[in-house]
Amino acid sequence: MELEFLGTGAGVPAKHRNVTAAALKLLNERNEIWLFDCGEGTQMQILHTTIRPGKINKIFITHLHGDHIFGLPGLLSSRSFQGGEETLELYGPRGLQDFVETALKISQTRLSYPLKFIEVHEGLIFEDKTFSVYCSQLDHGITSYGYRIVEQDYPGELQVEKLQALNIPSGPLYGKLKKGEVVELPDGRQIDGKEFLGATKKGRVVTILGDTRKTDAAIRLAAGSDLLVHESTFNKDQKKMAKNYYHSTTHQAAEVAKAANVGQLLLTHISARYLAKESQELEKEAQEIFVNTKLVKDFDIIDIKFS
Repeated sequence: MELEFLGTGAGVPAKHRNVTAAALKLLNERNEIWLFDCGEGTQMQILHTTIRPGKINKIFITHLHGDHIFGLPGLLSSRSFQGGEETLELYGPRGLQDFVETALKISQTRLSYPLKFIEVHEGLIFEDKTFSVYCSQLDHGITSYGYRIVEQDYPGELQVEKLQALNIPSGPLYGKLKKGEVVELPDGRQIDGKEFLGATKKGRVVTILGDTRKTDAAIRLAAGSDLLVHESTFNKDQKKMAKNYYHSTTHQAAEVAKAANVGQLLLTHISARYLAKESQELEKEAQEIFVNTKLVKDFDIIDIKFS
């Protein structure tokens, strides 16, 4: 599982940072890529990566400000030109479907694949055998959400040595035991697979927030996450401006990470006023409160390891 940042800027594109988009690469887990937000120019950013648009089958939109959605019509169209056929699911606030359908209708764009729109709400919004996704509303003036992506736990490894010590032959039988089933051997012995499984490996948890002021909702959503992506539009001294514009400072993002007891904090949505040297200071400011903080830049790839 990897998280690749396609845009880490705030408001408008800059030479050194494009507007918001991040790709959660689940290629080993389910051969898919999930995109979080799609600011203007996202498809151009993708050209500088190994990402194939056809692998993107879910897009999660945090809110409907232009720097988070203006890249959608172009990306959807390009995915079609590149032979996309699989259904693409679009998750987001009310109004997302109107925006996309209007843009496609007026431009007379016909897609080669179906779209499925899911209007998000508080709580569980997606679940299958490998992942669950939860959603919570933040504080940004406009309706803005954060997403918590929870990987299901991995069953323990089959302890083959113990089975061999009991003269239990390998083969299809081992597959059943690995599933925790009870099997009967030819000699009449009954073997419970659960007794031959190692410890369960805990799945990873990633929380990706939309634009927001510091809010308790973010702390609850991110609680215990291995990784938290939090906006940091302003430095620690611009608390008043952050409040007025419904954004967060470096210290506020770090306070959320500390209160939520996350493994690592990634700062994004950085104002264009902060160039290379100034952005390094933003990272140091957050580290004053939460040491394991990294300020990300476009095309950074974060490997999400097991705890």
